[in-house]
Formats: sequence, structure tokens, C-alpha cells
Amino acid sequence: MAIRNIREIGDEVLNKKCKEVKEVTKRTKELIDDMFDTMYEACGVGLAAPQVGILKRIAVIDTTGEDPILLINPRIIETSGEQTGQEACLSVPGKSGVVTRPNYVKVAAFNEHMEPIEVEGTELLARALCHEIAHLDGQLYVELVEGELMDAEPYDPEDEEEE
Repeated sequence: MAIRNIREIGDEVLNKKCKEVKEVTKRTKELIDDMFDTMYEACGVGLAAPQVGILKRIAVIDTTGEDPILLINPRIIETSGEQTGQEACLSVPGKSGVVTRPNYVKVAAFNEHMEPIEVEGTELLARALCHEIAHLDGQLYVELVEGELMDAEPYDPEDEEEE
């Protein structure tokens, strides 16, 4: 497992549509492991394959630090409600912006065994699902920002409250 370089805004790979995964090979499994490691190292809640330079329809998400989600060939099949809030991206370091997304999202995808799964989420998970799937279609959140991008506060793990 390895930490991969995260591609940043301006890198043309981030604006390309990803190809569907036909089978999970040893290299695909390594990519998935590396994506989780890279996401956690960067203190992110999601990472899509194009963000590490791979044009495959694979995304990883973990909004709680305890519930990693792998999505292969994900597609949104249902949405409802609306939420507006701050959003940031590992590929747009140091910036954030206000984006409106659905408050509930249901996604159909495949797991690491290419078995069909469904993932449902509200609030932050719904936002992360939409954000990462958009990456797979070559779209960055900055295209949806209402108003201007702002300087994001750097993440400090010591700011987390202990329970």
C-alpha cells in the first residue's frame, strides 16, 4: 500500500470522464488500498480515482473515520431534499465554497467482488457521494460553487472534540 500524489485543479485528468471497471484485478485492489491510504493521510472524507491520476470509475468515502465505503462504477439512482453548505476538495487545496446538493442520495454500485450494492446517505454522506461521483464524470465542485471560493481553514486534528 502506498500514498499516491493527489492531482490538483488545472490537471487535465480531473476533467476527463472515467471508464467503467470490468473486473477487479490485483492492480485494481492495490489502487483501492492506495486510495484509502491516500484519503486518510490527506484527512479527506472521499477520494475518486482520477484524483490520483487513474481514469477508472472507483471512489472511496469515509465520513466517520469508522465506516469506509468503496464504490465501483457508482451511479446515483435516487435523490431528495436539498442542503446548502461549505464544500472542499483534496484536489483544490486550501479553498472551499458554498454548494447546494441533495440531502438524501441512493447510489447503486459494485463492491470489491463486483457484487451489486446500494449505499444510502443523508447530509455529509449524501454530499460526499455526489461530490465523488461527479469526479468520475470530470466535474469539480468549483463548477457548482455559489459565489466565490474562499480560503479554507486548515484541518487540525486537535480541534476534534473528545467524547
